[in-house]
Amino acid sequence: MIIVNVKDGESLDKALKRFKKKFEKTGVLRELRARQAYEKKSVTRRTQIKKAIYKQSLNQDTV
Repeated sequence: MIIVNVKDGESLDKALKRFKKKFEKTGVLRELRARQAYEKKSVTRRTQIKKAIYKQSLNQDTV
């Protein structure tokens, strides 16, 4: 459960922004979307390898 304490004189917009940031950090929505459709282990591994290759190519371009 996410708890956000609203301080005295703090606007609800700021408190809501803090809540959204905490909620996104937990990764609940990401996990929910991942669980909606089953993905084979080989497919997930392949996508992880593709992401790693892409990140590595980005790092090589900057160096």
